[in-house]
Amino acid sequence: MDAKDANVTNALRGAEMSARDRILHTASELFYRDGIRAVGVDTIVERSGVAKTSLYRWFPSKDALIAAFLEDQDRRFWLWWDKVVARHPDAPREQLRALLAGMVKRLANPQYRGCPFMNTAAEFADADHPGRVVARANRDEMRRRLKVIAGALGAADPARLADQLLLLVNGAYAAAQVLGSAGPQQELIDAADTLIAARLASPAASS
Repeated sequence: MDAKDANVTNALRGAEMSARDRILHTASELFYRDGIRAVGVDTIVERSGVAKTSLYRWFPSKDALIAAFLEDQDRRFWLWWDKVVARHPDAPREQLRALLAGMVKRLANPQYRGCPFMNTAAEFADADHPGRVVARANRDEMRRRLKVIAGALGAADPARLADQLLLLVNGAYAAAQVLGSAGPQQELIDAADTLIAARLASPAASS
């Protein structure tokens, strides 16, 4: 292959990757705004400006596209989490407060339509659905990371404290989705502080 042919090949590959990105970006916006079941493949094709054959080249089925959407959301979420934690090295209490503050800020966004992982789990009852599998993995990972923070805080039962913090987070997500700015999600940080103080002051309560 000469240089000219190589340039043409690279341009074609770039165009294909651009098509994939457009498909995923369009699907992500529509899935999040309107709900996954409400959005058909034809709508995604029309809005993204790509051919249906191109969509199916990258995503063999709508379920595969749903999984890719959530995997991208998952990747972005943990990149954000790691960046926040890195700002407060060896300070688990400040790490947690910063994470919760970031979540509350997201919940205040006028474009907030709920947690994409919780939304997907609500839409698909089948535990083996590709989207639900990614959603479950996201919450399992959050549970694990909260347990690490709880352990660093000195909790007698880090797993139990992590589960209680996870319930607070999920409750804040749900409250903001249903009640909007009038919801109690602003209490997330104070509720977490109160819970942690109680657990650390009374280790026996965790047993």
